Amino acid sequence: MLQRFYPDKYMKSAYEIDFRSYYNAGYRGIIFDIDNTLVPHGAPADKRSIALISELKELGFGIMLLSNNKEPRVKMFNDAVHVSYIFKAGKPGKKGYEEAMRRLRTDINTTLFVGDQLFTDVWGARNTGIFSILVKPMDKKEEIQIVLKRVLEKIVLASYKRMCGKQGKPYLE
Repeated sequence: MLQRFYPDKYMKSAYEIDFRSYYNAGYRGIIFDIDNTLVPHGAPADKRSIALISELKELGFGIMLLSNNKEPRVKMFNDAVHVSYIFKAGKPGKKGYEEAMRRLRTDINTTLFVGDQLFTDVWGARNTGIFSILVKPMDKKEEIQIVLKRVLEKIVLASYKRMCGKQGKPYLE
């Protein structure tokens, strides 16, 4: 039952993902969550996030920001990185993910999703059929509703860790 929330891969940071290997494997679009994935919650784009997005665009990836936040927050981040975005995306619902792929001109076989939450980001990506990469949250400071979800995430991640051990694959890379 908990498997529906398991990421395809669990990484320490979005900045440690070997995106070139995914590009070489045929992926052409990346959908990113913003808060606690690329920058701390509510923060503007910083030098590191700007450099990452720029590098990914140069590599040939289409980039989409998919956020449940309101447009002013998403636009503030996007004004520095200049990619496409969808605000008030309704994650974990499929509609935002499907619209993101439509705009990126990708499909479930050529799209990656990167986010920090199991019950919105990963679950939505998995329900849509997209390869999901969970990253550790960047900052402990979060809204109360997210803090409460993190308690439940610990249960799912403990189950995921056991499954990884049984399969002989890394839990956190």
